[in-house]
Amino acid sequence: MQHLPLPGTGETPVRVMTIAGSDSGGAAGLQSDLRTFALAGVHGTCAITAVTVQNSLGVTGFHPVPPATVAGQIRAVVEDIGVGAVKTGMLATAEIIDAIADTAIDLGIGGRLPGGTDGVPFLVDPVCASQHGDPLLTPEALDTLLRRLFPLAWIVTPNLDEVRLITGIEVVDEASQRDAARALHALGPRWALVKGGHLRAAVTSTDLLYDGAEFLEFASPRLDTRHDHGAGDTLGAATVCALAHGLDVPAAIAYGKEWVTRSLAAAYPVGAGHGPVNASWRLRAHP
Repeated sequence: MQHLPLPGTGETPVRVMTIAGSDSGGAAGLQSDLRTFALAGVHGTCAITAVTVQNSLGVTGFHPVPPATVAGQIRAVVEDIGVGAVKTGMLATAEIIDAIADTAIDLGIGGRLPGGTDGVPFLVDPVCASQHGDPLLTPEALDTLLRRLFPLAWIVTPNLDEVRLITGIEVVDEASQRDAARALHALGPRWALVKGGHLRAAVTSTDLLYDGAEFLEFASPRLDTRHDHGAGDTLGAATVCALAHGLDVPAAIAYGKEWVTRSLAAAYPVGAGHGPVNASWRLRAHP
């Protein structure tokens, strides 16, 4: 695996932000994102959107943060510390999504700036429900997510359940995966990634990336583990680290795919349910 360059002692690393909910179980959400950021050698910042009540068995509740507070966190960080790439996770409500979109546009995150230059790389992970099916997005918020954030996104990274909810397409094979990628891309992002991890019958886990003209496949061996909590967050977090270092989108996805594959291979049990993927493999890897 090609590792990203680590900063020298006293050297300021690249900065990456997650806009996401807090997972009290520590496996997913902003805890997972910040763990990957640190292990990839970037400085991680966050804007907390919601506090969840969850463990390895599921989510029993969540409390959204006021939209103005979410926007204020983003602005405070970007205007002082700066940011090289941004990802989103759980966004909870339509009001929070509107606040994020308005702030992103104002600060030049995602989309294109006046004059046609690119905004800050922006990955949108349209988190709608937990791994256990517990809702993490209010029903009225999905339309706002698609309408406000998808057109700003460099990349969207739904899992197959989210693909079905957003597009109505049940991905069961390569043809339907391509149909889903086309439907997602039509909603406005530059690139759509249809993750194949939930196609349990497949021998490999193949993610499909589409930019409106070309399909690219990213395959990895399917690992026999039930401890995969936080896999989607980890993929997105590693990908934005690569984007912040200047890798193009396909190279960043390849980096994120290998990162999450290694994290799945190192996953461990905790609690009575699904354990977390484990990005600490990076501590044992050669730089």
